[in-house]
Amino acid sequence: MHPKDVVMSKICQITGKKVQFGNNVSKAINKTKRRFNANIISKRFYIPEEDRWVKLKVSTSVLKTINKKGISAVLKDAKAKGIKL
Repeated sequence: MHPKDVVMSKICQITGKKVQFGNNVSKAINKTKRRFNANIISKRFYIPEEDRWVKLKVSTSVLKTINKKGISAVLKDAKAKGIKL
């Protein structure tokens, strides 16, 4: 089985970042298709207001935002934008 055949959702649940496609371009300007994978990790977060754990697939850039603002503020902003979690 080829790695591209493995079906795994690489989508950030907060920002919606996902895989993009493009080309490898050689010095001879030959083009071959390639993937730009989003840097997605699966992580558990504790929400003290609700006294529960939430498991999210987030991009590492969102992880930095969560460290800065806090998980409660990030989830509140996401719900305000209409993102279902």
